[in-house]
Amino acid sequence: MNLTNKVAVVTGGASGLGRAAAQELSDRGATLVIIDMNAEASAKAVEELGADNTHFISLDVSNGPDVEAAFDKITADLGRVDVCVNCAGIGVAIKTIDREGNPHNLDHYRKVIEVNLIGTFNISRCAAAAMARNEPDEKAERGVIVHTASIAAFDGQMGQVAYSATKGGIVGMTLPMARDLAAIGIRVNTIAPGVMATPLMLGAPQQVQDGIVSGIPFPKRLGEPSEFGQLVVHIAENSYLNGETIRLDGAVRMQPR
Repeated sequence: MNLTNKVAVVTGGASGLGRAAAQELSDRGATLVIIDMNAEASAKAVEELGADNTHFISLDVSNGPDVEAAFDKITADLGRVDVCVNCAGIGVAIKTIDREGNPHNLDHYRKVIEVNLIGTFNISRCAAAAMARNEPDEKAERGVIVHTASIAAFDGQMGQVAYSATKGGIVGMTLPMARDLAAIGIRVNTIAPGVMATPLMLGAPQQVQDGIVSGIPFPKRLGEPSEFGQLVVHIAENSYLNGETIRLDGAVRMQPR
């Protein structure tokens, strides 16, 4: 897909990996719609990316009617949706039972499921419905959806039972969603990042960062958010890449803790 003059929706696009994806898509000539709950960070992103081709919607990605209304507005205002990148997500660090034998708080577990897994599907179903109305391009393509999972989908550590469940669910729905949408020319792929140099990770103590990096085979460093953004762009531009989950992790395999 040629990204020039295409419309790309990026959830969680105000910071971290979503912001990096938004930057790379913008650099390729796409018009952006950032969906995020952080209005201040989103306003900064709009200013940096350019208000002429960047739009912001404050939205809970797990809310069905609100997401449907948002995509109605996007298509009414911009005419189409070509790319959807799902980066919105949250996490908690809670074991199945704690040291005192108390069970994992079910509401916390449910919230992570709602935002990460249901939110990803909710955005994707509405994006796909919008993409289905596009005229196919010269490669019979109408759109592309990129999910964000995590290596925690495969190597979940202690305390990641909720987070890993959501990321495993995202990996699990990638191929069937790609198959569902194949007949109308919409591709679906997932990126499973390793330990990335996001603001959250860079805020950790240096010894924590060093300990993580020591276990990464090569390159022996944290991943750059721009590398995530570059992969998003490659997935969008490479029309034969479909139904796949790609680990972006320097070949690391996480230990139990």
